[in-house]
Amino acid sequence: MSDLEKIHTGIPELDQVLRGGLPRQRIHLIEGRPGTGKTTIGLRFLIDGAEKGEPCLYISLSETVEELAATARSHGWSLDGIALREVVPAEAQLERQQSVLFPSEAELSQTIEAICEAIRAVGPSRIVIDSMSELRMVANDPMRYRRQIVALKRFLLQQACTTLLMDDLTDEPRQFDLQGTVHGVITLDQREREFGAARRRLRVVKMRGAEFQSGWHDFAITAREVYVFPSLIAEEHQGQRVRDTVTSEVPALDAMLCGGLVRGTSVMILGPTGVGKSSLALQYANVAAGRGEHVAYFAFDETKDTLLDRANGLSMRAAEAIDAGTVHWERINPSRITPGEFIWKVRRQVEDRGAAVVVIDSLNSYLETMHEEAALMLQMHELLSYLSNQGVLSLLIVGQSGLLQDVRDTLDVGFITDTVILLRYFEAEGTVRKAISVVKKRPGRHETSIREFSLTSTGMSVGDPLEDFQGVLTGVPRIAPEAAAANGHG
Repeated sequence: MSDLEKIHTGIPELDQVLRGGLPRQRIHLIEGRPGTGKTTIGLRFLIDGAEKGEPCLYISLSETVEELAATARSHGWSLDGIALREVVPAEAQLERQQSVLFPSEAELSQTIEAICEAIRAVGPSRIVIDSMSELRMVANDPMRYRRQIVALKRFLLQQACTTLLMDDLTDEPRQFDLQGTVHGVITLDQREREFGAARRRLRVVKMRGAEFQSGWHDFAITAREVYVFPSLIAEEHQGQRVRDTVTSEVPALDAMLCGGLVRGTSVMILGPTGVGKSSLALQYANVAAGRGEHVAYFAFDETKDTLLDRANGLSMRAAEAIDAGTVHWERINPSRITPGEFIWKVRRQVEDRGAAVVVIDSLNSYLETMHEEAALMLQMHELLSYLSNQGVLSLLIVGQSGLLQDVRDTLDVGFITDTVILLRYFEAEGTVRKAISVVKKRPGRHETSIREFSLTSTGMSVGDPLEDFQGVLTGVPRIAPEAAAANGHG
């Protein structure tokens, strides 16, 4: 365990990734292409210090004070208590206040000295220098640049301050690399999608002498705040594993599951479109809410009005539960959200609201509208493990293509869940009917029978086993020989 004193970044979830924050009185590098959020994170770091009464300094080598103030205003932030200094070319306006000016052709040493002079004048405990690429433009060769940066490093350490250096990675190849000089490195990345919002990610490359959570973490910059979504490690979140039975209050369905579903397990409800998958999940959600348990329902495919219309058609009182807060219903737009942010939303419902049941409707929309399906599947597996550790019953709705005979599972994700409930259409006696069966149930026994499934104005019903038919799951069954003989059709 590291004994380094740490300070907060102003972004609580980033502090979680850093296992408490940035090591105090060290020099850290925030690197990323233009537009990835370096300036915003730097401002948030200084605002946190200013709110705690610490002297803070922002040295800008590229943006003006007015531009920095505009960035802060766009987020509703105040820069009160933060000293802003510009180190700019000679052609800049001489009358600009709080500026340190020097000719553009001046030596790198003069530039470094101008930075040091601004620091001496303020005496800050937190500093942001933005951006190091401007210093590289002054330098003529990498070795001289490195010597000057080492001199700047020594000066900063003597000031007993915590410094963030910003770098926009414009140097290719990386002749002027800063990573070996500083104590900590955080890399920002932004990936454009073919459709939808860009995906922002960050990772801690190194944090000398301190612990941190490795790997990529999604983050978002909103109108008011910066949010980091730490990647989920299920084994770090162990709760009380309650393995009691959860019933649907549909007796025949509970009989098929030999009592019901089990808390702390994941359930896939599988079937073609319109067969009743969401209605079945809603049944469990409604019953759980009736017991006073908190339910989190995340919908990727349908609106709240559609859900309530379905519930009303089945005589379920979902609107009351949603209005009362017992059921948290949230519409998720997969083209505007990252995997990390979605998992973070689920965690907040579990850890902050004590959700006992989580519904994801549907897994198809989540997986098919985002890139890197393999990584998404790993994240979903980690999420289900986390929910299991928390004793949460998770219901995943998966749609299949096709309606009757040629029904396919395009995702092939049944292996990640504990229980699979299969819904199918079948044709019989000139009508299209529905069948339900339990394909697997790891935590205990289940019936192997196939029963008729129906949705009516009075609710959901599951009939007796379809013993008179063979091939129900093919969509076009035939009468079993024994039943045909008994009915005189032999």
